[in-house]
Amino acid sequence: MAENFVRWFRQVAPYVHDFGGRTFVVAFGGELVAERARFASFIHDVNVLASLEIRLVLVHGARLQIEAELKRQGLRSKYAQGLRITDEGALTAVKHAAGVLRVEIEALLSQGLPNSPMARAQIRVVSGNYITARPIGVRKGVDFLFTGAVRKVDAAALSSHLDVADIVLVPPLGYSTTGEVFNLSWEDVAENVAVALKADKLLMYTEKLPTDRKGNVVSELTADEAATISGKKTDLTPAASRTLEHLARAVKAGVGRGHLVTRRAEGSLLQELFTHAGVGTMVTADATERLRAAKIEDVRGMLALIEPLEAEGTLVKRSRELIEAEIGNFLVVEHDGVIVGCAALYPYPDDKSAEFACLAVADGYREAGYGERLLKTCEERARGLRLRRIFALTTHAAHWFLEQGFRAADVKALPEQRQALYNWKRGSKVFLKRI
Repeated sequence: MAENFVRWFRQVAPYVHDFGGRTFVVAFGGELVAERARFASFIHDVNVLASLEIRLVLVHGARLQIEAELKRQGLRSKYAQGLRITDEGALTAVKHAAGVLRVEIEALLSQGLPNSPMARAQIRVVSGNYITARPIGVRKGVDFLFTGAVRKVDAAALSSHLDVADIVLVPPLGYSTTGEVFNLSWEDVAENVAVALKADKLLMYTEKLPTDRKGNVVSELTADEAATISGKKTDLTPAASRTLEHLARAVKAGVGRGHLVTRRAEGSLLQELFTHAGVGTMVTADATERLRAAKIEDVRGMLALIEPLEAEGTLVKRSRELIEAEIGNFLVVEHDGVIVGCAALYPYPDDKSAEFACLAVADGYREAGYGERLLKTCEERARGLRLRRIFALTTHAAHWFLEQGFRAADVKALPEQRQALYNWKRGSKVFLKRI
């Protein structure tokens, strides 16, 4: 247990260095607040972020609480075109729900009980009229009355609070220059606040994440991909699709990263931010994954992949000096700044062949097809050199090479120069593929 803790603590250090002083907007609907135990844990996680000197804006929704207040008053909810029609009675319910939520959230953030995650926290929370709103108006013959949209965000006021380490709490309300109050969607508020602040991250909670055909959570999307998915009929709920759409727009408008986070998983905020794989769906302007030629500065990351495989005998041992000397033969897969795969191609021009070697992929990425992509790129590189075949030596991955179209061969099939280096004690199997 102690070793796991130390290993984990060391792994989060780069994130601690990166996040200090950054601006994060964290947004969630009223459903999360209603789940008392889970919301209390979420507040504890917010405290962790604040303790790391991250500039925090919390944007909350109140749909669930508005519905409850309307029911308490004996009023009926009115919807059209997927939007609430906010009449005078509904606006009173909106004001009441938002006010109660503000007090409850501030109370939780004000905790400082000994022997709890909030001990000695001393968090200051501020809220105010940061959002100027406009009415949605009449759409397709329906007057939405006091349902509005964000017109302007007072980024200067928000920044002034963040500069002195306040957490800013922004409700789903907006105000007009004529003194009217408008009911806003929390997703719209979150998007516009994040864009106005040029936030480094916008994290939005939802009940459902995008999945692939196998049912696995899609961990990354570009903003264009996210926008496409949000506009299609998928297994996402309408609320989740709407949230993903706002995330995509925010990233396209300059927000550093968007994160769709499930409210169902314990500690999902910390897991998404402080682990490389995360537990949600990250939305970026461009793809975070690149397959490229290796550089000298990649050697440390490559060694981290290679050394465990050398220790178990899967790969032949290579020194740092040797890898640096042969760096021009290597390709790497870089994922969000971390080297998660590498492979090398050693040409033998006289024999019209090349060796595919030193394939290594990080744990957690071995089912992502990185090995296949590295092999394919090496094959393309070999064809570019006008070579006719590619070969590999392995002690553990015979089946994988057969699946990639290689066939078993004899040591004598190797170039003479490579035969001279063959380690008979190691007894590697030889595989050959014509390209």
